[in-house]
Amino acid sequence: MSNPPMRVAIVPVTPLQQNCSLIWCTRTMRGAFVDPGGDLDRLRAAAAQHQVTIEKILITHGHIDHCGLAGEFAAELDVGIEGPHEADRFWIDRLEEDGRKYGVRGVPFESGRWLVDGDQVVVGDLTLDVYHCPGHTPGHVVFHHAPSKLAIVGDVLFQGSIGRTDFPKGNHQDLIDAITGKLWPLGGDTVFVPGHGQPSNFAHERRTNPFVADSVLAR
Repeated sequence: MSNPPMRVAIVPVTPLQQNCSLIWCTRTMRGAFVDPGGDLDRLRAAAAQHQVTIEKILITHGHIDHCGLAGEFAAELDVGIEGPHEADRFWIDRLEEDGRKYGVRGVPFESGRWLVDGDQVVVGDLTLDVYHCPGHTPGHVVFHHAPSKLAIVGDVLFQGSIGRTDFPKGNHQDLIDAITGKLWPLGGDTVFVPGHGQPSNFAHERRTNPFVADSVLAR
């Protein structure tokens, strides 16, 4: 089999076991971390192991387990941060306060590029499409690499579950609409990396997920 254009390594970080994704372009060996919430030593080791040069940091949403140390890491690596949507700025502004609550370090930062629906981000020779998927947080975005049939969905959708919507500015109907209107059209054979737990694919969730399966939503 020929070398795929993109590779992904999942590195769980923080006591909340959040899936940080190291993604890279196999032609250039340039890559990005998606949601480096903490445990930076583990992330540095992953980049070194796979011999990836990090050129940017991507953020799906502003919760501490996803981006608590993103600003610090970006400064150390001298790279920019892209994402999330600016509606999550209020979450990022309170990272230090939330860190105290969860017993992890959080450092507020300013994104170098707030993303909106329809944007694209470039990593090496790869181009990923950006989908704004509010509900879990108002500024949540999803990254999709169409040629690889792979999506990094943060806390929008999980294997067998969906994101919580009881946080400030969460909205259950917005979340359902984002899943059915933005994610399902990407195709059932699209594999997704969730913010927690094991990857799955959209077809499996449409058949079996107790919150968003087609049979559940048709009731």
